[in-house]
Amino acid sequence: MSEALEKRVSSASGTEPPNKKTILKRIAAMSVGRAEVFETILVEKVSTDVVRIALNRPESRNAQNAAMLYELNTAFNEAARDDAVKVIILAAHGKHFSSGHDLRVPDFVAEMAPWDPVGTWCGFGCAGAEGRMGIEKEMFLGLSERWRNIPKVTIAQVQGKAISGGLMLIWPCDIIIAAEDAEFADNTGEIGVAGAEFFNHPWELGVRKAKEMLFTSDFIGAHEAHRLGMVNHVVPNEELQSFTEAMAKKIARKPSFTLKLLKEAVNAAQDAQGRVNAMGTSFALHQLSHSHNEQVFGLPIDPTGLPASVKDKAAWKGKPASE
Repeated sequence: MSEALEKRVSSASGTEPPNKKTILKRIAAMSVGRAEVFETILVEKVSTDVVRIALNRPESRNAQNAAMLYELNTAFNEAARDDAVKVIILAAHGKHFSSGHDLRVPDFVAEMAPWDPVGTWCGFGCAGAEGRMGIEKEMFLGLSERWRNIPKVTIAQVQGKAISGGLMLIWPCDIIIAAEDAEFADNTGEIGVAGAEFFNHPWELGVRKAKEMLFTSDFIGAHEAHRLGMVNHVVPNEELQSFTEAMAKKIARKPSFTLKLLKEAVNAAQDAQGRVNAMGTSFALHQLSHSHNEQVFGLPIDPTGLPASVKDKAAWKGKPASE
């Protein structure tokens, strides 16, 4: 057992490092999705073949820190490896689905420490663009791409706002069910950043609407997102969970291998259009925008575009974004 895994289990319990027997019990609990093991998400079986993973930081509008992203990855892994599970629902507790990356995190490298990387990149603590690119390739682009390719059907169940990094949780899913109050935005342009790391905008919205979203940072409502083909269905808020569960159970009646092959076929068709190469280019441009901001502002973003409500709360490596 790795030292990092022992730290992870210990951190989840809030106690001193436990003995081996206790660690194994907690790992076993994690493997069947017992919600109390996780700090930032909840996992529950909807039925024998449907699992729901729910973001559970409503006090921060489900802003994403390293713990949430790696706990999500753990839950996705366990559901993918459970041969009985055919469909995974990704939901969120609270008024909003996700406000994106948590700008209050001062040092993502420190937050990543308890977790083993899932990708091949390293050098997260290196100076300059090297470290930042490594972090974002691992945690943001890498995890979203990984979740897109999970060999199980994934359904996003979305209410309220999904902003920038929030889109990077929704867009990897195969189907998106939105409540009537759902709104979607990528506001990275306001803070001098060239789009979210998982740059799927042209495939979700079409080229011209993708440009409008990025140039204006305006929200797109649920019905407009449905018209554009980004959202499969729009339902009243009070019916969101029941509608999503009904669709998941309908899909789960299909053979699991057939579902895997159908997903693989559609994903391959999208990739054949050049998605992978375009994603690589947009990610490099995203890193260039960070480097430019570091040279001009001493921060990875342009702080002049931050809302006043978060300007003094945002921080990177201990330096407030308002400086």
